[in-house]
Amino acid sequence: MYHPFRFLVFLGFLFTLILHCHADPGSGCSKTSPLLHFESDIEMVQHQLRGLIKVLDDCSFRVSEFDMLPGSDVHWWGAAGPDFANLTSGFVIADDKLNKTYKNESFVVRLRSNLTWDRIGVLAVWDIPTASDFGHVVMGDPRNGSGNIAVSPDLAPSPAMEPNSSTVRNRTGGVPTMFENCKVLSPNYRVRWTLSADEDSIDIGLEAATGSMNYMAFGWADPKSTYSPMLGADVAVAGFTEDGLPFSDDYYITKYSECMINKNGLVQGVCPDTMYEGSDPDGLVNNTRLVYGHRKDGVSFVRYRRPLKSVDKKYDLPVNHTGNMTVIWALGLIRPPDTLRPYYLPQNHGGPMLVTYGHLVLNVSEHVNDCLGPLDAEDKEDQDLIIADANVPLVVVTSPALHYPNPPNPSKVLYINKKEAPFLRVERGVPVKFSIQAGHDVALYITSDPLGGNATLRNVSETVYAGGANAQGVLASPMELVWAPDRNTPDQVYYQSLYTQKMGWKIQVVDGGLSDMYNNSVVLDDQQVTLFWTLSEDSISIAARGEKKSGYLAIGFGSGMVNSYAYVGWIDNDIGRVNTYWIDGKDASSVHPTNENLSHVRCKSENGMITFEFTRPLKPPCSRAERRECNNIVDSTTPLKVVWAMGAKWSGDHLSERNMHSDTSSRPVRVLLMRGSAEAEQDLRPVLAVHGFMMFLAWGILLPGGILAARYLKHVKGDGWFQIHVYLQYSGLAIVLLGFLFAVAELRGFYFSSLHVKFGITAIFLACVQPVNASLRPKRSANGETVSSKRLAWEYLHVIVGRCAIVAGIAALISGMKHLGDRYGGENVEGLNWALIIWFLLGALTVIYLEYREKKREKDRNSERSSWVLGNMEEDDSTDLLSPRNAEKESHPSEILEVQLQPLSR
Repeated sequence: MYHPFRFLVFLGFLFTLILHCHADPGSGCSKTSPLLHFESDIEMVQHQLRGLIKVLDDCSFRVSEFDMLPGSDVHWWGAAGPDFANLTSGFVIADDKLNKTYKNESFVVRLRSNLTWDRIGVLAVWDIPTASDFGHVVMGDPRNGSGNIAVSPDLAPSPAMEPNSSTVRNRTGGVPTMFENCKVLSPNYRVRWTLSADEDSIDIGLEAATGSMNYMAFGWADPKSTYSPMLGADVAVAGFTEDGLPFSDDYYITKYSECMINKNGLVQGVCPDTMYEGSDPDGLVNNTRLVYGHRKDGVSFVRYRRPLKSVDKKYDLPVNHTGNMTVIWALGLIRPPDTLRPYYLPQNHGGPMLVTYGHLVLNVSEHVNDCLGPLDAEDKEDQDLIIADANVPLVVVTSPALHYPNPPNPSKVLYINKKEAPFLRVERGVPVKFSIQAGHDVALYITSDPLGGNATLRNVSETVYAGGANAQGVLASPMELVWAPDRNTPDQVYYQSLYTQKMGWKIQVVDGGLSDMYNNSVVLDDQQVTLFWTLSEDSISIAARGEKKSGYLAIGFGSGMVNSYAYVGWIDNDIGRVNTYWIDGKDASSVHPTNENLSHVRCKSENGMITFEFTRPLKPPCSRAERRECNNIVDSTTPLKVVWAMGAKWSGDHLSERNMHSDTSSRPVRVLLMRGSAEAEQDLRPVLAVHGFMMFLAWGILLPGGILAARYLKHVKGDGWFQIHVYLQYSGLAIVLLGFLFAVAELRGFYFSSLHVKFGITAIFLACVQPVNASLRPKRSANGETVSSKRLAWEYLHVIVGRCAIVAGIAALISGMKHLGDRYGGENVEGLNWALIIWFLLGALTVIYLEYREKKREKDRNSERSSWVLGNMEEDDSTDLLSPRNAEKESHPSEILEVQLQPLSR
């Protein structure tokens, strides 16, 4: 018969039994371990892991407040020590798998039956396929993890880190990511804190899923402010430097703007306290003290400490820890320091309220924890990105590990192009060249195994795509490895060392890219920007890719950003934009928008690195007098000087000082467009000056002087005119050849397509023809005989070639001056042009005068012949021009005296 009362008693007994078993799953286990009741926070390593463990007995432990992002095959892990060798040789300690996202959860874990606590020196959360440590606890260490806290030497540890502090439930401390309280400010931003009222301080942790170039701001509003909680607020601004180091500084807000100094020296905006007061050697003004910071999984975390009551009464507000106070917060881009303002300056947050900025009422003494689960950033890859290019080798070396992306790791890891274990991106079909200089104990290879170190030694299969035991070299003798990924290469492989695990990182293999789309590429100054281009008949297609994170990327055609035509690419509300400018100064008002005829314009940002592309005509389709950009002519035969700049933020409408660059090239690079190469800009004006002087001496003085001697000095007795003619011509030709060889050697070649080179080569060729022509001249006719047609043709050819050579030489001089002006601007070139013009005008006047004298002399001779004369009727004008022996014979009068009668002219 059914008895409800008995049934209820049975259910109650069963429920009590289940509850008792769940509360103490280790019943039956002894409690003899020295670690009994050991309690510690878990030190976060990656995957946003947080939590607290407590040893219950000899075979179980409790986990509480557990947060973690999922992995691939995650287990509880045991190892003898926290170092790389011990962790990678550890073992699974529990059958529980952790393959999900955990959100502030608590549970009990039971050790495997064959394990005891004395075998576990480190308890870790471990991802087996990638050998990744998500977080760990050093068992029995009374200062667990304290070595990772970046506390200033003069700063005592936070009470949250004291091993016997009652305010943290007897935690051993030393884990800076754990706090007593947490408040959600926005979906991607949280503030954590631990109050130490007895010590007159509060530890604050700012945590945001935001970009590495963004700031996190948090602070207290002025209770007396009635207009806006932002004005007069005392805030801390935290973030990370370009080198990945955390910072936190004390700021005071006087105006809704970036920190500026006006003409009167007044500091206004969101400015550091030290900028208002000057130097602060005692730390009385800047009372925000950095404790710890890291950037993991795309999430920035900075812990700092500040006093509740500050010595600085002017720019710091007291915190009433028992009352309600208004706090303000913001997220946004930060401007790196420069020579004018050596501070990290927040830019306008720019987004909607409660997403990028806001305020709320907070009482720090009340316990709050509404942070459910870890922050999950969309972009978790924070490593530097290197996009491989077929023309630029990837230099591989080893250096100490500072920010290795997949801990634990050996003490030294692979660096590529001075970046620690970067994320490589290669394109299928594009060869990748590695210059291996990492030493003979590091053999590079491309593998399918994420750990490397020869997976076959771990009984794991792997596919090797390139490299191996022979891919090793040193700086003095680097080894070159070329790898061409093909269509069968997986989307992700790894570069690793054959001898040591986890020294390299990931390679992403993609289809096509800039290297396939453009014929040429060079790396600009400082290896921070890569320039791609393809020349066509009347246009050029250009792409510029930044190799570091920035808010915008600019390239300029010129010797510097000042007096250059600039192209700026940036992302505006997820839309890529490219604008053109003319820059004639160093401030924002000197940046003038232009309207160049660009086509096929694209701009994108990948991992914070800007790439933009465009096509433009070589010669703008407008008159130079119409607009400034009409002068922006790209001559493919002339080296193009290119500079670059990067900054935090750009605007297409109203530019200000906040848009000025934070990083720029130190010198221009001369890009040889037709050759497809580049070289650092050098001041070649001394070389060109020597070359120009030699050519002016030859084509402006010696060679024209030799021609004038042959034309106007024949009336002088003897062969003096002939000697002058020959010596001047040969001297001029020798100087021309020396000047040509000097220019070719110093400039490392030349392009025949240049107008100056065309004229110069033509002039040199004609000048060299003259000695050959002279050696082939026919004999002149004897006295009284008719001049032969061969002699007559030779004399015409000799004169015409010589004069054409002079014309070509003068044209080469003029075009050379234009080439100098195009290369180094108009400085001093205009004056030299006028000097050259005046010189040739004087030469022309001299020729006119000498021609007039020659005509007059000929007229006088004709008047003398109009009467009866005695003598030889032959004229010296037919004397052979180049042979002095013949000149002597033909210059002496005939020994036979002829008497000739001529009628007088009437």
